[in-house]
Amino acid sequence: MYLNGSDSIYIGLAEGERVCLPLNMANRHGLISGASGTGKTVSMKVMAESFSDAGVPVFLCDIKGDVSGLVTPGEQNDGMEKRIDRFGVRDCFTYRSYPVTFWDVYGETGHPVRTAVSEMGPDLLARILGLTAAQQAALNVVFRIADDRGLILTDLKDLRAMVGYVNQHKADYTATYGNLATVTLNTIIRSLLPLETQGGDLFFGEPALDISDWIRTDPNGHGIINLLDCTRLSLNPVLYSTMLLWMMAELYEKLPEVGDPEKPRLVFFFDEAHMLFTDTPKILVQKIEQVVRLIRSKGVGIYFVTQSPSDIPGIVLAQLSNRIQHALRAYTPAEQKAVKAAASTMRQNPAFNAEDRISELGVGEALVSFLGRDGVPDIVRDTAVICPQSLMAPAAKEDIEVSIASDGMAKYDTAVDNRSAFEDLNYLAEVEAEKAALEAEKAKLEKEKAELEKQRKKEDAAARKKTERRIAQVERQIINTGFMILRRGLFGSRKK
Repeated sequence: MYLNGSDSIYIGLAEGERVCLPLNMANRHGLISGASGTGKTVSMKVMAESFSDAGVPVFLCDIKGDVSGLVTPGEQNDGMEKRIDRFGVRDCFTYRSYPVTFWDVYGETGHPVRTAVSEMGPDLLARILGLTAAQQAALNVVFRIADDRGLILTDLKDLRAMVGYVNQHKADYTATYGNLATVTLNTIIRSLLPLETQGGDLFFGEPALDISDWIRTDPNGHGIINLLDCTRLSLNPVLYSTMLLWMMAELYEKLPEVGDPEKPRLVFFFDEAHMLFTDTPKILVQKIEQVVRLIRSKGVGIYFVTQSPSDIPGIVLAQLSNRIQHALRAYTPAEQKAVKAAASTMRQNPAFNAEDRISELGVGEALVSFLGRDGVPDIVRDTAVICPQSLMAPAAKEDIEVSIASDGMAKYDTAVDNRSAFEDLNYLAEVEAEKAALEAEKAKLEKEKAELEKQRKKEDAAARKKTERRIAQVERQIINTGFMILRRGLFGSRKK
């Protein structure tokens, strides 16, 4: 809960003292972890509400479909009333709704989220497609040729057309880009089919998301909460995790440097964060670490939500300074090791043993360790997390529809298909086909001309021979006639 006029958000109580996260440290990133059913979602909702109240826009994932209640006021009951009194917020707690913009890659429960194939880039796309190193290298060449030729790759049909074009003309590019095997290019084309069935044909297209539309406040100065429905998207873990990585990279590339602001420009909550790192190549993990480390200076805070800190690679975990650790079970050696590792990442409190306490925490309780205003980690606190002011259950369909109709993001609802590589390559193919037809017609005419010339020469030769024969015949006739005349002159008259 954000208390008006304060410079921090109120998370809960520890031994009668308020546990707060200073807003100026909220962009130092964080981790919310714990076993299923221990209260991670409530902690995420409480923080999202608090940031919104403080005027900070929020993005969060709704994996289970139970976060949409943010758009609906909470329900009063005896349990909630007791918690309000326990946390000492009777004078400022209200059952209220929050400004929520609903998003959905599939466009079913929110505005569609789209990006261009070229914006995703060949490396992230190769991960979605499950390509080998050689196939990824070939995909990089395809993107490079598209750039060099000024061809825009917007959707999957653009990419398919581009790969097909390179395959047909690979001999023209071998000297510049190296050998491109037909089997490799055909494999890339085939790999696009399952991506389309997972929703890639919807995710890649226009109008592409303008990331600034996630950094908005409502007329009352409350940060807009952007809620991405991931109930269906999470069934395709590679697409889900790659999309999250794209979001981080997009923010990092598009937002200007702001240093250390008094409060974040935007806060991201990535639920089921382990999907982001499962089977992720080392080079992409390094990319995530780089973005997490540098995006702080853009005023963006990133909070990973997952079951255990061990789900996050150490190189990334080291960047997460604000921790909310809910209960972990320790029935197996591996689980016991995870509990020990989780306890060791927080500054110890002499009042209790963190490793023992992690296994004893109840629902809604957590070990919390935040950075102080000076950037120094506070000791871990055994904390009861405050209750949300919005509905704890999923929102009614009608409430979601009203929010979607009035949030000003209708510009994303209708897909458009502008001229891009697909159209340009089809036009080029038509031009080349027409050129080939003209060349074929020219060759045919040249052949006919040659045949006519040959025939003419043949006919001329025949006429010449005929003339020559006639001349010879005439000459013979002349000779014969002369001989006859001579003969007559000599023998034709008799003397009487």
